[in-house]
Amino acid sequence: MERLNITLDDEQAEKLARLAERMHVQPGTIARSLLSSALDDADPDARNVVELLDGIPSAYERAELGLMQARAGETISLNEL
Repeated sequence: MERLNITLDDEQAEKLARLAERMHVQPGTIARSLLSSALDDADPDARNVVELLDGIPSAYERAELGLMQARAGETISLNEL
């Protein structure tokens, strides 16, 4: 099993918290289940990857921001996590 850390925007985090509260479980439990379902439904065929990425709100902008942050040295070493 591999550990994965993700960052949600405020709206998604609140929605996840409400779902977890309603189901009486930890938010991480719901997040794992939702991610597993999404991965099961995702088509790994390379021809569909662009469509998948285009469906992620602000994905391009967030990738550009990450690139700018990396170039500016605004990163954290994996050893520090």
